[in-house]
Amino acid sequence: MKYQKLGKTDLEASVVSFGAWGIGGGSVWPDMALGVPEVERLLDAATDLGINYIDTAPVYGTGASEELLGQALKGGRRDKFLLQTKCSLNWRNDGGNFHYQRDGYTVNNDTSARAVRQDVEDSLRRMQTDYLDLIVVHYVCGSWPVEETMSALQQLIKEGKIRAVGLSNSKPADLREYEKYGTVALVQEQYSLLAPYHGMDYFPAVRESGATFQVYGALEEGFLTAPDYVDRTFPQGDVRGKLPWIHEPIKGNIHKLFEVMEPLTKKYGCSYANLVQAWTLRQYPNLNLLTGFRRVETMQDTCRALDICLADEDVQLLSEAAKPAQVTELDK
Repeated sequence: MKYQKLGKTDLEASVVSFGAWGIGGGSVWPDMALGVPEVERLLDAATDLGINYIDTAPVYGTGASEELLGQALKGGRRDKFLLQTKCSLNWRNDGGNFHYQRDGYTVNNDTSARAVRQDVEDSLRRMQTDYLDLIVVHYVCGSWPVEETMSALQQLIKEGKIRAVGLSNSKPADLREYEKYGTVALVQEQYSLLAPYHGMDYFPAVRESGATFQVYGALEEGFLTAPDYVDRTFPQGDVRGKLPWIHEPIKGNIHKLFEVMEPLTKKYGCSYANLVQAWTLRQYPNLNLLTGFRRVETMQDTCRALDICLADEDVQLLSEAAKPAQVTELDK
C-alpha cells in the first residue's frame, strides 16, 4: 500500500480508500444486503491490505452505512482507520433545501451552523465514536454563508470532535471561498475515464490549495469493470440504472473502449478495473482513489492497481479511446 498526507494535515491515509456507500443498501444498492459480520470481514481485509481510510455519509442507506460501521469498528478496529463522513444532507425535516425523496424519507441540504453541528453529533452517535477524522460538506450550498458553515466546523475541530474538513460536489470557486475561513484538507469529486472534465477543471485549484483530490466513481459504479456489465439491467431506483452508460450510442462506444482495453489487460496482466484505476492514478499526483467495496475480492483486486505503471502511450491511448463515450456533466 502507498500512503499520502491529506492536504496540509498530518493525517496519513492509504491511497486506496474504502467507500461505504454500497454497504448502506436501500433502493440505491438493492442487490446485496450486508450485515455486521460481513462488514467486519471487509474491515479486517482492509487492514491486511494496508487500507486505513474509510468514507461514508449519513444518507448512505439513510443511516445504515454509518450504523453498520459503528458496530463493525468495535473490538479495537476504530483506531486502525481514518474515519470520514459528511454533513449537509439530512432527513430530520427541520429545515434546509429539498434534495431528494428516497425510501420513504425526504432528504434536505442544509449547511447552516446548527445543521452542521447536529449532523456531526448524529454521526458520532451512529458510529459510536468520540471523534471523526474528516467531515466533508456533502453538497456545497449557497443558501448559507460559507463563513457560517466553516465557523461551525472550526469550532468542532477545537472541541476535538473532528480533525479536518473537506468538500464534495463543489467547484474550484467554492474551494477558494471555504479556504478564506479555514483549511480544506480534501476535495472529493466524481472523476472517471468516462466523465473526466470536472476533475480536469479542478486540478489547478487543488494544486494551488494543496488539498488532496479524492476521486469517487472511477469505475462508474461497475460499468468499467467488464464488457458484459454494460449490458446489465437494474431495478427501479438503483443508481446504476440512472447513468447514461446504459443508453445508445454511449453504450456501444463503451463496448468499443473495452476492445481497446482488452489487449492492454494482457500486456499488463491485470483486470479491466485495474487498468482504469491505474489510468486514474496517473492523472494527478496527489490523488486518492475512493472505491466502493462490498466484496473482499474487489478490495484485493483494487490494490493491485497500485503496482501497475502504464506507459505514457497507453495512458494516451485510453484517453483517446474513451472520448466517444464521455459526457461533460454527470449527476449521481
